[in-house]
Formats: sequence, C-alpha cells, structure tokens
Amino acid sequence: MKRTDDRLLPVLLICAQALVWPVAPLLRGTVPTAADLLVAALVAGPVTAALALRRTRPVITLIVVAAACAVGAGPLPLGAMAVFGTAGVALALFTVATERDTFTTVLCVVTLALWQFLQNITLHGLSDNNGLDLVLIALLYATACGAGFSVRRTRRARQAAELLLNRAETERHRLPAAERRRMERELHDVSAHHLTAVVVTAGAALGLRERRPELAAEALEFATETGREVTRALSAVRAPAPSREELPSPEERLHSLIAGFRRLNQPVEYEIDPLPDGAVADAAYGIVREALTNVARHAPGAHTTVTVRYGDTRTDVVVTSAAPPSGTAAHGAGLGGGRGQGFLRARARETGGTLATGPTPEGGWEVRAILPGRTAAPVEHVVPRSYRAAQVVAAIGLCFQPLLPVLIIRTDATSTSTHVSAGVLFTLLAAAQAVALLWLRRAPRTVQLALLALALLWPMAMSVGHYTGPVLLPPTLSMLATCAAVLSLKGRGAVSIRGSAAGRDQPPPARTYRLPQAPISVFSVFSVAATAAHATALTIAVLHRGTTIPAWAVATTATTATALVIGASYYAGALLAHRTRTTQGAQTTQLATWTEEAVRDAWAERRRIAAGLETTVLARTADMITEAEAGHLDETATRAREALAAMRALLDAVRDADETTTPDLRPQPTVQALDLLAHQCRATGRDVQIRLTDRVPDRLPTEVDLAAYHVAETLLATGDNDPAVLELDADDGTLTITATGVPRAADPAVRARLTARIVPLGGTLTAGHPPGTVHLRLPLAAPDDEERQR
Repeated sequence: MKRTDDRLLPVLLICAQALVWPVAPLLRGTVPTAADLLVAALVAGPVTAALALRRTRPVITLIVVAAACAVGAGPLPLGAMAVFGTAGVALALFTVATERDTFTTVLCVVTLALWQFLQNITLHGLSDNNGLDLVLIALLYATACGAGFSVRRTRRARQAAELLLNRAETERHRLPAAERRRMERELHDVSAHHLTAVVVTAGAALGLRERRPELAAEALEFATETGREVTRALSAVRAPAPSREELPSPEERLHSLIAGFRRLNQPVEYEIDPLPDGAVADAAYGIVREALTNVARHAPGAHTTVTVRYGDTRTDVVVTSAAPPSGTAAHGAGLGGGRGQGFLRARARETGGTLATGPTPEGGWEVRAILPGRTAAPVEHVVPRSYRAAQVVAAIGLCFQPLLPVLIIRTDATSTSTHVSAGVLFTLLAAAQAVALLWLRRAPRTVQLALLALALLWPMAMSVGHYTGPVLLPPTLSMLATCAAVLSLKGRGAVSIRGSAAGRDQPPPARTYRLPQAPISVFSVFSVAATAAHATALTIAVLHRGTTIPAWAVATTATTATALVIGASYYAGALLAHRTRTTQGAQTTQLATWTEEAVRDAWAERRRIAAGLETTVLARTADMITEAEAGHLDETATRAREALAAMRALLDAVRDADETTTPDLRPQPTVQALDLLAHQCRATGRDVQIRLTDRVPDRLPTEVDLAAYHVAETLLATGDNDPAVLELDADDGTLTITATGVPRAADPAVRARLTARIVPLGGTLTAGHPPGTVHLRLPLAAPDDEERQR
C-alpha cells in the first residue's frame, strides 16, 4: 500500500491558513502590517517544515507546532494561527498516535491539553464565556488520537497478516525439503547400521565357515532378526505416527549446541522455552550459534548466558557474555570474516524481527534479538522504564513551563464570578466519555450504561453553566462518543485480536480472527436506548431554552434526527465488519491453500521415496529374510549386499532429485499425512497435536482414509488460533475424530464442508461441550453402491 507524500498535507494547511489570514482580511479591506506578515512567515515556515518531517520525529513535531502557534498567536490578529493551531496540531497528534505507542500518545495529549489550559489561565484568567472552544479542542484532540489508534491498529493487523502469510509461504517451500531430509537421514541410519551389520556378519561367517561353523547359524539368525527390524524401521519411515516426533525439537538442537560449546571449556548457562519447528526456530538457532561462536572466538572462557523466551506476540533471544578472564588469549580473534553481525541481523530481519548488539556495563557483550511469537505479530520494541520516567519528567516540565505565556502580551479583563463555566462542565463530560470509550473492549456493557448516563447530563451542564450558545451544539457533540461506541461494537467482529490474547495489553496479532460478537439483540437494545437518551437530552435542552414549537413536535424531530445519526453509525459499523471479514476470509483461505500445498508436496515426496523403498529395498530385504530362514548363508549375504546397494542408490536419488512430481499427479494425503499437517500448523504459529490410539487400524478403507484427512484439514483451516487437539479412535467398526480448540467449526459454512465430506460415507457430526469441541464418526465399512445412490 503506497503512502501519500508527507509534504502534501502541510502544503494544503499553509494554503488554508493563508486563505483565512491574510487573504480574507485583504478581501474585506483590512491590510495586515509588515510586522504581522513577518511574524506569520516566521511561524509558518518552521510549522510547515516540522509537519513535513512528522513521521520521523512525531513528538518533536508536536512540540514545535504547538509552541510556534502559541508564540505566534500573541502578537498576531485573531485567526492568524487558526488553521495551524487546530488542524496542524491535530495532524501532529494524529501522527504521534499512528507512529508511537499508546503511553506516549496519551502522555502527549494530556500534556498538550494541560499546557494550553494553564496558558489560557495565565493569559486570561477564568473568564465568564461559555468555554465551548475548550470542548471543541478536546473533541478535536480525542478524534485525532482515536483516528490515529485506529490507523495504527489496522496497519499492525495488516502487517501481522502479511507476516503470517510470508511465514506460511516460507514453510510451504520448507516442509517438502524437511520431509526429504528426514527420510534421507532415517534411510541412512538403516543402511549404516542394520544392513551393513548383516553384510559384515554374513561375510565374517562365510570366511570362518571352515574353522567356526557355528557362526553360520548365528549369522543366519542375526540376518533374520535384523531383516525384520529393517522392515519395521522402513515402515515407520514411510508412515510415521502423527503423535510421535522423530526429529529433534528446536530446544533439543539448542541444548546440543550449547553442550558442544561447553566441551570447549565455555561456561554457558541457558533458559530455553520450547519452540515450534519453523523459520523462527531456525533463526533463533542461527543467532545463538553465531553469538556463541563469537564469544568463543573473541572472549574464550567468558561466562555466557543464553535466554530464549517464546511468547504469544514475540520471541526474545538474548546471549549475554561477561568480560573474558584476565590473561586469556583470544586465539580465534582474527579468524572471522567481519560479516557475522550482518548475518545476525539478516536472520532476524528475514523472520520479521529486529536485532541489537552492544557492550554491557560490566564489560561484556550482548546480542538481543526480538522475533515474532506464535501469533506472528509485528515486533514491538521494548521501552526501558528509565525512558518512560524521562518522558513523564519532560511532560511535567512542559506543562509548567512559564516562559511561553510570559512572552505573549495580551490584557483581558478577568472575571470575578464564582460560578463554574459551561465550558468546564462540557470538557469534563467529554473527557468522561473519552475515558469510557477506552474501556469499551474490556467492559462493553458498563461502558454502554456510562455513555447513556453521560448523555443525559449535558442538558444539566448547559443549565448549571448558564450556556447561551447554540442550543443544538452541546447535545450534538455528546452524540459523537455514542456513535463511536455503536460503530465499534457493530464492527467488533472485524477486530484483529487473537483469542488467546484478548483482554491483555498486547499489540494486535499477525493473524486476524473474529471475536465473539454480542447477539444482535444487544446491538438493538443499545441502539434504541442510545436513541432514546440522546433524543431526551436534545428535547430537554431545546425546551429549557424556550421555543414556540409544541413539545411533541420537538420530541418527534429530536427522536427522528437522533435515530438517523445512530442508524448511520450502525450501518457504517456493519460495512466495516463486512469489509474486514472479507479480508480476513481471503487471508484465511490463502493460508489454508498454502498449508494444503505444503502438505501435498511433502506427502508426494514421502510417497515417491516410499515407492522406491517398496520396489527395491523392501523387496530385497524380504528376499534376504527368506534366504536366511531357508539356511542359505551365501544367498543371504548376496541379498543383503543387494539391499544395501539399493538403499544407497535410493539415497543418491533422494539427494539429487528435484521436484519430479507434477502437481496434477500428486497423491491425495491420507491419515498417514496428519503429522505433516500438524508440523505445518505449528510452524505457522498454532499449537496442534494429533493423537492416534492403538485401536486405529494401520490400513483404513481408502474413502475413509481420505475423508478423515480432509476432515482434519478442514477443522484446522477455520481461522481459529486456539491450541487444537485432534484424536482419532476406532471402536465397533467406527472411526471417531474428536477435535478440541476449534470454536469456529460451529459456523454454518464449516459445518457444511464437513457434512459434505462425511455424509456420503454414512458419517455423523455432533458439537460437543465445552464449545469448540466437535465429534465426527465415520463407519469403517463404507456403504454399498445402492445405499450411496439412494
């Protein structure tokens, strides 16, 4: 998505400011003085330049714009800084909300509001005017911050989705290669140990047949047992159990790596969380390996700590080394090529993370990488507490900075009245509504009640504050917060939050999911109640001011106008939810497509190698067992050599083969491919376990085998992100698939796809308890053709 030129809006603002002043006074016959024009130019230049650079230094831009407008507003005529002081400051505040974290944004807006309030008191005192300008400024700032938060949340959701899809695409190409390497490694183990042992044992027995004839019987028995073990091992290679992990886990690889450095007399301590296999685990392994290598090269013997923390939104990889012991020579200091730091940053950047290196206060060195977590969310930088404290101190200093108000010379008559102005009351009510909106996601019902109660307080504030301005303006302003709540609640299904992270102070995730929406009746009740509350407030305000229009006409008009405004907000929220759900559906479909392609490619690779096993190695191994059972030692040795040669030829073919299976001829995955499906889901951030009980037959009917896999694939492609468990069991001629952690399986579209898979086979589907549990039953004896036709 292309971003507009940052210079466009500042240019438009300076043009608008020029039209307001001095062009408008010139058209009315008032000629500004040269001094005023010079001051305006001196203010407009820095403000425009700062706004053009607002994305790189948003907080500094806000300070420059606010200070320049405050200084220029003193000597210049009224309206000379109107556009810059409102739209310019709002644009700077909007940029702070989009580019910086929530704490910084809230601190900036509170500091700005307090600074302007104190400045106004210093200059004018507590005046008797209505103070509606304070309310409008507060609403402007709240709108700018809210829009900035929305843009930042949307941007982070889009970045998270792109990051997840990039990870899925990477894993799509990685899974077939990983499956090929797994089978190659296990085939090598079989050939290096079992078949080689048979060849050696048979050869030794043949050579010593004259002197030690008893070795022949032992060699034949060994060949028989080893041949059967080879058959079992190769069968496991062709179809590993989905619930069994044959490969070393990422944390086991890290443990082995650290153990190797410990053997080099490097004292290394570690705390490593379990990691899913995938690009993030590979990056973490590479970063730790490079960092430990640098420690061994430049600071041998230095105490080192390795920490790997895997969380919902981020993975922290920290390698900290102390200063090397005194008198230790760094023999490997000149062995590096100087490219290690670049490689470290490249590894982190490829996964969507960041990496920082630097010395520690104790004289050591630290490598700190922040990688995506299980949600694939964009990485957020950690802000130290000292920096937060410095921000607060600077904000307090700016709030009570006395120089700027002193520079502005303007004398206004101050008020001696003791009553509270309407502007103060309106500001307090608007602030209360803004605070309530901040809690809308966590406590929607409470916030709804609070907004309805606050809406009824605006007419009271008008009466107590002796408001004499436009009667319709305060009630209309009070509707903004309610409309924002209606829009947010209706569009809540489009919010991008992981189910596991909802309600926590975490950044939006990489993957987008639909939150549980309140029933439609809740929206209707709140919309009706909001319409009634605001119509009542508007009617009271108009009648209290006095009017010749009948009360019933005022109430009817107020209700109609309020209903139109609330209805428009409701409709806008519905459009937002529909658009975002469409985007999420496209992302989920793309993710499911890549997962399907990855599994199919890996399954095709497995079947290709398994076919070679069946036609060569297993056939010759079976011949070896037959000859050994028949007592033919010479033939047993010959068949063992043939099996070993066939295994080595197959290994060479596996190493040299590219993608030889055309997409149209890829075999359909079956239950034996569920381990690949679980591996792909874990690699893209979702914890998936698949368990097969001992009662599940090794060979299922073809249609049931295919249907069971596709059912599992459909359940895991619904867009949920909760940890999922799929358990397959067989009893009384029925295959039962129990899935937990799949709440969206209850959606009508998902149920329709599942039903289309299992009904032709006579299967059934039931939703279990707790929610998110599904039970599917497939008869192992498929119905005959007549029943299927009926």
